[in-house]
Amino acid sequence: MIISLLVMTIITIGIRAQEEIIDNEKQSLGAVVEAPIDTVNNFKKIKLDGISAVVGDYVILDSDIEKTLIDLRSQGASVEDITHCSLLGKLMEDRLYAHQAVQDSILVSDDEVNATSDRQIQQLVQQVGSMDKVLEFYKKETVEDFREELYTINKLRMLSEKMQQQIVSEIQVTPEEVRQFFKNIPADEKPVFGAELEISQIVKAPEIPEEEKQKVINKLAEIKADVEDNDASFSVKAILYSQDPGSKSKGGFYSMTRQTPFVKEFKDVAFSLQEGEISEPFETTFGYHIIFIEKIRGQELDLRHILIQPEIPQAAVDGAKIELDSIRKQIIEGKYTFAEAALNFSDEKETKFDGGLLRNPINFDSRFELTKMDPTLYNQVRNLKDEEISYPLLEADPRGGPPKYKILKVTNRYDEHEADFAKDYLKIQELALREKQYNAIKEWMDEHIKDTYVSVNEANKSCDFANNWVKE
Repeated sequence: MIISLLVMTIITIGIRAQEEIIDNEKQSLGAVVEAPIDTVNNFKKIKLDGISAVVGDYVILDSDIEKTLIDLRSQGASVEDITHCSLLGKLMEDRLYAHQAVQDSILVSDDEVNATSDRQIQQLVQQVGSMDKVLEFYKKETVEDFREELYTINKLRMLSEKMQQQIVSEIQVTPEEVRQFFKNIPADEKPVFGAELEISQIVKAPEIPEEEKQKVINKLAEIKADVEDNDASFSVKAILYSQDPGSKSKGGFYSMTRQTPFVKEFKDVAFSLQEGEISEPFETTFGYHIIFIEKIRGQELDLRHILIQPEIPQAAVDGAKIELDSIRKQIIEGKYTFAEAALNFSDEKETKFDGGLLRNPINFDSRFELTKMDPTLYNQVRNLKDEEISYPLLEADPRGGPPKYKILKVTNRYDEHEADFAKDYLKIQELALREKQYNAIKEWMDEHIKDTYVSVNEANKSCDFANNWVKE
């Protein structure tokens, strides 16, 4: 069974958004036309793919809803509680966001959309083994057909997401609002939080020899000189030499702004360059880079880059493990506490100054709910007893950097419990913020439905929509 981010995108957004401007309600919803069925004067009425609804400039076909339902079933998802009306309502919401994003001049560049599609295709090919199998699963004749449909889906989704982000971007909750939110929850409806862990770690990265670093710097300088002096193609060089899986196949291309989540060193170099300029080799946690600025559009850059990572000798990897074994032994013998050892020896800047304490990437809280933990982390700590320290574990960097060794300790355990305002403030704050954001979205939706052209097929007007799509 194929399960991926791409599939979930298609499930959520629907199989296709047809961008058509509907000038007036004379457009037939569920058209019936006269169509020839042979070369003689023989005609028969044929029902075309009906239009379920129109929202602004977007049309939702009956087949969009049916295909979404088929996709859900094909992934093994339960569709027992999912109705035709609820799916239609979700598709209409997405179209309204996208429509208003266009009206508000919220832009999504073709490069952003194509880069997203490329990543999704790479993931699918890795999962099923070949592009032919991907095309067979999605019933597409050619890669071009598949890319075209992906482009349409992703463009609408990204417009919709940017519009939603803009609506809630400046919404915050004050401590008093959090207190009132918690106070107003009925006693028998207080949330229950599952069992949680606090986890600390100490990380050692293999030490890369200076000669290996210099080899990479020299190679990047050679590529830079070949492009500048001999008019070689930077894009081709990226395809040949870059070790960045996210951009290698696109000739190292990225489109970015200062808000794009790249590491600071990369952004600092990129925004210091002029159009047509190539940087000197520079280092980040991922390795060594050079950047070529292809185009500057206001605060947005189109760039290409090449990433090369120095070779890490096995002796360096083994050395990191031996050093971490020694640190573990000293903690057990009482020479250091775990927090002291993290501060003095850990190579992970994000955690060493906090005793090695890990932060939940979802809300930056120090607690991890067992049922929501990353499966890899859960498997690494689930058998650890109180005060026990794991043996060194080799782990690949999820961001693409060199592998590292780490030791882990469960520093606190919290049993399942009813929400407590003092102990669970951050979680309650998050719930209060979500409610405030939901109310803002609801208010925005009500207002823009009134001001936007919306037409619902007669057969769907009896749906009990969450929003007032059927205007009186």
